[in-house]
Amino acid sequence: MAVRASVACFPVDSEALETCGIPWGIAVTPFSAVDERGNLPARGSEGHLLPRCDNCWAYFNTYCELDQWTWSCAICGSLNGLTSHAVSRYSQPESCPDLSSSFVDLEIPGDGSEEGMTQARPVYVAAVDLCSSEEFLELVKSALLAALEALAPGSLFGLVTFSHKIGLYDVQGPIPVVKNVFILPESDGQLPVSLEDVMPLLAFLAPVESCKDQIATALDTLKPTTSWERSTPTVQGWDGMLLGGRGFGSAMEALVSYLSSDYGNTFALARVFTFLSGPPDYGAGQLDTSRYGEQYASKGEDADLALLPEQTPFYKDLAVVAVQAGVSVDIFAVTNEYTDLASLKFLSINSGGSLFLYANTDDSTLPQDIYRMLSRPYAFGCLLRLRTSSEFKTGNSYGHFFPDPQYENVQHIICCNSFATYTYDFEFANNDVFSRHRDPLVIQIAFQYSIVVPNEMQNDAGLVSAARYSLKRRLRVRTLQFTTARSINDLYDSVDPEVVLSILVHKVILASLEQGVREGRLLIHDWLVILLSQYHDVYKLVQYENGRSTSNIDVAFTQCPQLQSLPRLVFALLRSPLLRFHEEGVHPDYRIYLQCLFSSLGPSSLQCAIYPVLTSYATPDKQAYPRHSLSRSALVKSGSPIFFLDAFTNLIVYYSSTADSSLPFPPPHDCLLRTTINRLKQERSITPKLMFIRGGHDDATAFENYLMEDKDVDGTGIPSVTGFVTFLEEIASDVSENIK
Repeated sequence: MAVRASVACFPVDSEALETCGIPWGIAVTPFSAVDERGNLPARGSEGHLLPRCDNCWAYFNTYCELDQWTWSCAICGSLNGLTSHAVSRYSQPESCPDLSSSFVDLEIPGDGSEEGMTQARPVYVAAVDLCSSEEFLELVKSALLAALEALAPGSLFGLVTFSHKIGLYDVQGPIPVVKNVFILPESDGQLPVSLEDVMPLLAFLAPVESCKDQIATALDTLKPTTSWERSTPTVQGWDGMLLGGRGFGSAMEALVSYLSSDYGNTFALARVFTFLSGPPDYGAGQLDTSRYGEQYASKGEDADLALLPEQTPFYKDLAVVAVQAGVSVDIFAVTNEYTDLASLKFLSINSGGSLFLYANTDDSTLPQDIYRMLSRPYAFGCLLRLRTSSEFKTGNSYGHFFPDPQYENVQHIICCNSFATYTYDFEFANNDVFSRHRDPLVIQIAFQYSIVVPNEMQNDAGLVSAARYSLKRRLRVRTLQFTTARSINDLYDSVDPEVVLSILVHKVILASLEQGVREGRLLIHDWLVILLSQYHDVYKLVQYENGRSTSNIDVAFTQCPQLQSLPRLVFALLRSPLLRFHEEGVHPDYRIYLQCLFSSLGPSSLQCAIYPVLTSYATPDKQAYPRHSLSRSALVKSGSPIFFLDAFTNLIVYYSSTADSSLPFPPPHDCLLRTTINRLKQERSITPKLMFIRGGHDDATAFENYLMEDKDVDGTGIPSVTGFVTFLEEIASDVSENIK
């Protein structure tokens, strides 16, 4: 569990919080195997016996005062008694992980029954859109063949297709068989017969290790639905007009109901991978894509606001049903047409899944992404609870979870991988001040989760197999102490700009969804102006003459190194497709995809996605400079022949036009640059695209587009050679007006 705070020293009171201008909060990655310093948790058992405070229900930790029979809570200070079992345990401290570390991961024992082993079987279902092209289906086939290689023995796999009908595949016989159910357009998505009656669920879910060849054969039979099929009376309106044929909503509704019948008997979590090539246009949950077009200009509507909210609650409601059925849905959309991901996204992110968007099939990383997703560990059925010292509390919480309807500051996470990050901001409680007797302050994060663990068994041939699984419930607790800043200067010196950016991005996304992109841009712009104004006041940089300030504005935060990257990050955020205007050519589905991606990234990954890292190399085996600004002048001044740009989703190796022709291109596989690239690809939650560009020979547009400091931020789209410089001048002017 990695935890990073926006400020290492907390503000002493609400006045200090307002004066500093820095958002106060933390970013938490609960299922990370290590903490932010790379330390592993202390592991143990008997998590259900970890003592809890009778007053605030916080868990016992190393910061609590422990006597023979009692302990004092580090969160609220209450005195609690110890059970006889706890007294016995703590008399042998070397065997108690909760006495040796403030970061523990403890097993909560289950019943160990045969039923528990049955429930633990991993279940995966692929739902494939047949209203698509041959190229789309070939890509999906490649992705699912890769997925089969990643699935562990003992997993169950099902294949379903959808168009104007739903196809269920039985792959447990010698020849795959598909049974179809037509979706009736006038029935609002209700099927004439239930999927369970068409094919029993256990006939649909096939063991991967014994049916892999049949599954591959079934994939080879997938063909696009022809326009002739969709023009039959079944999918025509009363006037004979073609209604479309992508019954995605009806298919998902039926599939969730189908799987729910065996939730708790066959599986504890079923993961559904949906492959979509366009918008649902048939049956329940069909979407009106005509709202995307030129009509906003003529009507005077704000397209950046109108295209962000969902147009139907169908998929949000379906996600609730999916959660209750133990189903998590991942959406892989491969399309460049408007699909209205603003409506579809809730089915994935609210059920614990992810949303992926690929513009085309040619350079899609779909096979690598799904293999990576299935190869890494994940937790499910998670509860995340944050507790703080009584003087402050959680203000807002951000991330792909849903709050508990009964308990405050408890979040439910259906499915959680080791990259998923959740962000909180804090505010003062009643007294608006920390007591000087309460230093240090304490935050405790408890994360309860389930994992599926293979049980190794020896067969008759003496070989070890892992075809049986057991369900493990674990409790991970992290307790942290923080001091208060003695002054605003100390607070500024403790700023973590990456976490500040994380909190700001969440606030900007929320503002954009509620009030439009323009409001999001205003929010981040005004925040920087206010921060600079407060900074000038704190460091006494403002001088007045005849009631007016005469000082030059220090827009670069020269007095405080920890703040110096913030203007550049704000500039990059304003240049990001997240906040660029509709008229600049930003596709609304791409904006939604970025919102979903950025909402789940950790602070370092998010900063890389907002402001890419540009490194230079003298040779493929020798790094020249670790960091450059994103401008053409930086490239020219460096004089380096090779540049490597890491934009999180894209990795670009660029050889300048003046590079020595003796330098190997592309870089050799055993060089330092290639090693760095491979390491970054392994560390990513998604698969970045890798490009090699030779200046003067290849089209360098992809690389030059990232040189954002040469571009404007005013939405005109007209390039400016002094983009970042002009931005700083405008900010300085606004700060000057603000402090008059």
